[in-house]
Amino acid sequence: MGFARTCSVALVGVEGVVVEVQADLEPGVAAFTLVGLPDKSLVEAKDRVRAAVVNSGAEWPQKKLTVGLSPASVPKSGSGFDLAVACAVLGAAERLDPRELTDLMMIGELGLDGRVRPVRGVLPAVLAAAEAGYRTVVVPECTAAEASLVPGVTVLGVRSLRQLIALLADEPVPDEEEIPREGRPDPLLAGLAVPGTGIAAGLPTGDHAPDLADVAGQHGARRALEIAAAGRHHIFLKGPPGAGKTMLAERLPGLLPPLTPKESLEVTAVHSVAGTLPPGQPLVERPPYCAPHHSATMASLVGGGTGLPRPGAVSLAHRGVLFLDEAAECSARVLDALRQPLEAGHVVVARAAAMMRMPARFLLALAANPCPCGRHGTPGGGCECRPSSVRSYRARLSGPLMDRVDLRVTVEPVARSALATLETGAETSATVAARVREARARAAARYAGTPWTTNSEVPGHELRTRWHAHPGALAQAERDLESGLLTARGLDRVLRVAWTAADLAGRDRPTAEDVATALELRTGVQRGIPAPPPARRRPRPDGKQLRRAAPDPAQVTP
Repeated sequence: MGFARTCSVALVGVEGVVVEVQADLEPGVAAFTLVGLPDKSLVEAKDRVRAAVVNSGAEWPQKKLTVGLSPASVPKSGSGFDLAVACAVLGAAERLDPRELTDLMMIGELGLDGRVRPVRGVLPAVLAAAEAGYRTVVVPECTAAEASLVPGVTVLGVRSLRQLIALLADEPVPDEEEIPREGRPDPLLAGLAVPGTGIAAGLPTGDHAPDLADVAGQHGARRALEIAAAGRHHIFLKGPPGAGKTMLAERLPGLLPPLTPKESLEVTAVHSVAGTLPPGQPLVERPPYCAPHHSATMASLVGGGTGLPRPGAVSLAHRGVLFLDEAAECSARVLDALRQPLEAGHVVVARAAAMMRMPARFLLALAANPCPCGRHGTPGGGCECRPSSVRSYRARLSGPLMDRVDLRVTVEPVARSALATLETGAETSATVAARVREARARAAARYAGTPWTTNSEVPGHELRTRWHAHPGALAQAERDLESGLLTARGLDRVLRVAWTAADLAGRDRPTAEDVATALELRTGVQRGIPAPPPARRRPRPDGKQLRRAAPDPAQVTP
């Protein structure tokens, strides 16, 4: 009787669970039994492993073979267990020393010829191995760079099972020649991408990025983008078609600071599981940008699918920007599903197979037209929509969802003069991004020693009790709360935006001007304009008093 064990990792969402792979050989009729709650692709590992072992020059044991994956209660899927199963079988057959396998973590798929093929989710799998105390992992050679991102772990990248057998048996390691492809893509990399998602979906590629200097006019919207990036505030852009809403939103990721090392690992882990990491880019260093179509389903946006849930758009946009263009055309049920991840920063997907938690701390950018035809409220627009159609169209963006959006900006059509003359003094994305980084640094220094780093993350109670605004700065906001123009959540969000405006201006705490800016961006009502002077009497030439006409209240901006 022979017995050997080694370890691998089962991915549940974007988190890894260490799985012990045990192989037991007993006298009897030759058979191969795989137990431990495997899925269909894992059951097929029996044929892949047998062919790979034989084609690698090793002898397949002709005995009763049982391979167990423990813990048996954890669902296991995918082909990443092939390498561990093959080595456990060879250890039980005494081709390898079982003691050399006990402390190894093995991740990889085997081809029938014995070559080790890459699998998705190597980074979160190695992170789980490191947290469990494993210090040596064996992965396919083409994913060794991704596995090496985890500190304190020794990574062995192998091309074939033949090379791994030689390493573990202390034999000369054979060279595996590259198969010439004559310009064709490497088929080994096909397993790293999910069919239909495309390469680098949601990730910035190349050095060229949309520049804010390309936007003509729209000074108010540009200012709102800067505040959104500095405090990670959600933003809603409303305006007629062609005003530049999509153009502005596409430039929002370029204003965000680069990801920190911790954030880079989080984002890379999500995209590694989703199969959207670009080849040759093992680490994501820039904020992702995900813009799903307005016909996206609930599962594609929040996460889910058949079997074990997979990351959705909210997770692919983690630490970046999720842009929903034509938001009013989206399903109201799908949009309301964003309310929980907007507050919590993560999403919990419950299915019959498993329940998993996936990160979803993103900056939401919404864009919509004012009505189905898009011309409602525009001068000379000629909107022909019925009032009931306009109300129904706008009602698709529910009140609870919009209450979580800090900035609401009306994007007006660009004047002909602004398009005809190029603005030589328009600020570039690099200039605005520098101010955003400085504002983020001020906020991070203020919140040092707390779980928060940006103003949008701080609970309103903490802002009201620990970090106070200037005396009297919140007077107008409190009046809006009493009149019902603001909710309690809205007041907290106004205070957060005011802190961001103060950080951009270099002030130590918000003033009445910063609060007025935050109120204007949330309610759309201009603030800070002085009231008209009171009516005065002046003498007439005939000695009678003449009262100066007071301005029309309808023309005075509140």
